[in-house]
Amino acid sequence: MRLLSAICWPPVAASPPTPRPAARRFVLVAGLLWALWLLGYEGWLRPTGRFDQAVSTNLAAVSAGLLRALGFATTVAPAQPRLLCMDGQPGVWVGDPCNGVVLYALLAGFVLAYPGGGWRRLPFIGLGCGVLYALNVARVAALALNHHYYHQSVEFNHHYTFTCLVYAALLGLWLQWTRWVATAERGPQVPTT
Repeated sequence: MRLLSAICWPPVAASPPTPRPAARRFVLVAGLLWALWLLGYEGWLRPTGRFDQAVSTNLAAVSAGLLRALGFATTVAPAQPRLLCMDGQPGVWVGDPCNGVVLYALLAGFVLAYPGGGWRRLPFIGLGCGVLYALNVARVAALALNHHYYHQSVEFNHHYTFTCLVYAALLGLWLQWTRWVATAERGPQVPTT
């Protein structure tokens, strides 16, 4: 035995494990969805600007409405419907990169690419996009308050604090989806004694 191990030193590594069909499917579907994203959004919707403008304008209007409901004098500038104003002063501009469209696409792409789940995908995507939208409304409103009351920290909060929060929420939604799919595939668990 010692002679055999000396002849085969260093030990020959085993061949790498082959990817499981589910992992292969995930990568394939995710790649196809990414290609569709490049063609559909990056190649057609984004260059026209209408879709992003509609989403950003809606986000600004709903965020201003939230702040008004909370008692703050907030409006959307009539000539610039993406600009939130507080007490008549310009505050936050909702730009295309910050309107959440990419987050919705990342959520939907992951849920569609992840194996299992069947018909439950569409309701989860709708619910998840609703959660991300509500979080983005709160983020824009908080940034407007931040700009109005302590504008020195807006850049940091915009680029780091709120970015971490929304991507943590996206990760939480992804994890929740994987848990739901795993639970549904296992079926109901009967406690044993």
